[in-house]
Amino acid sequence: MADPSFPVTVLVQRPNGQSEHVRVGTAVRVGDSFRLTLGELAIGTTPDSAPARRPAPAASGGADGMVFPPYGRSRGAPIAGASIQDLEFYINGSRRSLDDPSKARWHEKERVLLAAMEAELARQKGGDSRGGDSRGGSPSADDDFYDNAASPMDDDLPF
Repeated sequence: MADPSFPVTVLVQRPNGQSEHVRVGTAVRVGDSFRLTLGELAIGTTPDSAPARRPAPAASGGADGMVFPPYGRSRGAPIAGASIQDLEFYINGSRRSLDDPSKARWHEKERVLLAAMEAELARQKGGDSRGGDSRGGSPSADDDFYDNAASPMDDDLPF
């Protein structure tokens, strides 16, 4: 008996708002995997119109849409509106990464992230983001935790 074949499709969104699955190839089971055979694919002659870009609100400090790196308790959370404590924690991590020459290939991305976090911190504080304690008080035990916390995979992170 011949191995069964399965249609391979992609979802296409039409200009009129409708969507349909368009067949682009065939998959045939070969042992524990599949062999994919694609039909002739082509690139259109006219580019899609660019999606309308939404201007970043002034209140976001330029962090609109940016998220924290994938470590710490707020990993992947939006920078805009984050707590001052989280901002300071991740800013310290960014500065450590920028001081580490072994992470030089990620420094440009890290500078952008740091600028967004500093802008959000400045927005929330109403001024300079490089000041002392954001709460106007003395450091607490929680501050020591955040200043000394490091992900076990910190050296593997690109920032």
